[in-house]
Amino acid sequence: MNQPLAFRMRPTNIDQIVGQQHLVGEGKIIRRMVEAKMLSSMILYGPPGIGKTSIASAIAGSTQFAFRTLNAATDSKKDLQIVVEEAKMSGTVILLLDEVHRLDKPKQDFLLPHLENGRVIMIGATTENPYITINPAIRSRTQIFELKPLQIEEIESALERAIKDSDKGLGSLTIEISLEAMLHFARATNGDVRSSLNGLELAVRSTKPNQDGVIVITLEIAEECLQRKALTHDKDGDAHYDVISALQKSVRGSDVNAALHYMGRLVEAGDLPIIARRLMVIAYEDIGLANPAAAARTVTAVQAAEKLGFPEARIPLANAVVDLCLSPKSNSTYVAIDAALSDIRAGKSGDVPDHLKDSHYSGAKELGRGVDYKYPHSFPGAWVNQQYLPDKLKNAVYFEPNHTGKYEDSLARQYDTINKMKKKS
Repeated sequence: MNQPLAFRMRPTNIDQIVGQQHLVGEGKIIRRMVEAKMLSSMILYGPPGIGKTSIASAIAGSTQFAFRTLNAATDSKKDLQIVVEEAKMSGTVILLLDEVHRLDKPKQDFLLPHLENGRVIMIGATTENPYITINPAIRSRTQIFELKPLQIEEIESALERAIKDSDKGLGSLTIEISLEAMLHFARATNGDVRSSLNGLELAVRSTKPNQDGVIVITLEIAEECLQRKALTHDKDGDAHYDVISALQKSVRGSDVNAALHYMGRLVEAGDLPIIARRLMVIAYEDIGLANPAAAARTVTAVQAAEKLGFPEARIPLANAVVDLCLSPKSNSTYVAIDAALSDIRAGKSGDVPDHLKDSHYSGAKELGRGVDYKYPHSFPGAWVNQQYLPDKLKNAVYFEPNHTGKYEDSLARQYDTINKMKKKS
């Protein structure tokens, strides 16, 4: 078996694809195309090692069409001509064209008519945003699909399948792999399942069996084969969650250096989804109305990080961490919604007042629905005093603004004005 494990384990049908369920799951677009036998040329884009080639291979295997692979940067127009000639003979060829964003004009002009007549079904693969880097003539003849970074659990499932597969994988060997080592193979490659599989194979092939013929893969071996240290974890992963907690508390406490340190540890562990989720939680829980623009910038930074993947993702994430650390802090909305939920969970709710109930149906008026509702826009300042909360809670107060800066101060002034008008009415 001279071919790498990742190559051997490429899926031969769409059911074997790891992740990307938004495209290949039941009822999703690529599965629908395959099942209906109505394939069209497409461009798949996303970080390396997350399934672009696998999807192309699975589509070809599911349709029984010939499958060829070329690289837009290094293969010539003559190579494309060979594929087209084969398509003329066999009817249809699926062409995986890697680095499709580097397709030059002569190759593009040659390929376009064959894409149009469906003789060649091109699956272009790129790590670049095709809306920016790919010629409009190609874009207009393809469907564009974005692949998502693989979750740790998805990579673990691919590793487990490779360990058990006796035909193409490592199933003919007796392998014992620790939970920590398996987690490290899944985490440390930053969502790149190809690197995870090849790291696993190196570990297995380079480790001598023990006296019982068992190949034992420890965390230390996994670290050596991936050339990346693991974040310290105990059996239940508590240390990992301690780092996540420390990140949020450091940002909340405005300690930039500590926050960067803890985020750095999560970056080293390859936990992009966890970092992204935690930063967005922090933005709305701890900064909130004190600096809404920082929350918006955090969402933008997270989106950029997810598109870039590691190692570049660390840059927009670091921007967000520094921004959040040095922003004024407010948890007023977080406290307010939890106070409202506390009442609801304690059974303090009651009926919606009749004047607020839906009145857009026949007979609503006879039931008193919406009859006495006052439309605020019909009154000066678009405000009129009327009861909105149920009777049981009509005097409840949940939101207490914090005076953290211009934005929340302006909301506090408006809130105070409305409360004073209520008392006068």
